[in-house]
Amino acid sequence: MNMRTSICIVLFACLCLTLQAQSPNPPSRLLRKDPIMTRRASGIFDVKTSPLAGDDATAGTLIGRYAIVKQFHGDLEVASKGEMLATGDPSSGNAGYVAIEQITGTLHGHAGSFALQHIGVMDHGNRKLCVTVVPGSGSDELTGISGSMTILNDSGKHSYEFEYTLPQSPSN
Repeated sequence: MNMRTSICIVLFACLCLTLQAQSPNPPSRLLRKDPIMTRRASGIFDVKTSPLAGDDATAGTLIGRYAIVKQFHGDLEVASKGEMLATGDPSSGNAGYVAIEQITGTLHGHAGSFALQHIGVMDHGNRKLCVTVVPGSGSDELTGISGSMTILNDSGKHSYEFEYTLPQSPSN
């Protein structure tokens, strides 16, 4: 698969997520009788990536596999682990990646876990990044969570802004 095909697939996935969010039929989580609270979380995080060995699925391609380990601070006090697939030539301003990470800890004092899905494209230096909570991935006090995250990188220092909804329970 060439880089152009990879970028098209990633852009198609982002478009599908956007269209799903604009669907006239509200997701089932919005049909609940529980009140929904919309919140915003922010802070910083540290990230470490390390290459993983290729497998049969990516053998003979320019696709790289990486382990991701993060530590979030601020409104999110969590650790995360995940995996990323990436290809392209970032030094030329053209690349793409997809990743899934599992986050475990506390969000505004609510303990639990959830997963984030990343889809990122860099096309001639123009960057687009979609980071979304995987539906149904929340556990414990974060069950039912949905939302999206903006990741900022200022000279290698990472920060986040996370906008999310969480069903209101009697203990929230």
